[in-house]
Amino acid sequence: MNKAQLVEAVAEQLGGRKAAAEAVDAVLDTMVRAVVAGDRVSVTGFGTFEKVERSARFARNPQTGERVKVKKTAVPRFRPGQGFKDLVSGSKKLPKEGPSVKKAPKGSLTPGKSGVAATPAAKRAATKRAAAAGAGTAATKKTAAKKTATTATAKKAAPAKTAVKKATTAKTTVAKTAAAKKASTAAKKTTTAAAAKKTAATAKKTAPAKKTATRKTTARKSTAK
Repeated sequence: MNKAQLVEAVAEQLGGRKAAAEAVDAVLDTMVRAVVAGDRVSVTGFGTFEKVERSARFARNPQTGERVKVKKTAVPRFRPGQGFKDLVSGSKKLPKEGPSVKKAPKGSLTPGKSGVAATPAAKRAATKRAAAAGAGTAATKKTAAKKTATTATAKKAAPAKTAVKKATTAKTTVAKTAAAKKASTAAKKTTTAAAAKKTAATAKKTAPAKKTATRKTTARKSTAK
């Protein structure tokens, strides 16, 4: 089936070829633009269209066998949905009327209820989701543990900082007191030295006066005799 045949098939349901052509073009254009932009287009039961990045690699030319380097590129990829797979494989019957691909009833794909076991792809997807959830929980626990450890370390460091500040203050006080004592002692020594000098000068002045008075008294006594 090509695009023209697809339009004709849709026109039978919509009742007009023009409307069908516009609808098909609109759907295809919207899906292509979304995938090019990096979005994932998922149609429940039908499948998922997405953009996949392919890293640079080496390949071989099938004609010559020569090794060729392939550049990094992006390609579109389609993954069929479980409902689509079931219809193609024949595990489910194609309905005669109505949409062939629609959302499966809740629990219809669960093993034990519908009798159809989950496919390996579904099991791998479930395992990946469980692993991602476990990793997220572990990361949350690690973050909480780191925050708790940081808080405890900060609390332990606070008393140590206080003790260091107190010790520094005490040392500063002791140093200031010692300096004050030294200054007081020096001032006392200076005052004592000045007083001693004054006393010595006074003694020197008094001694000659006493000698002179003694001489005068001796001379008077001699004259009187």
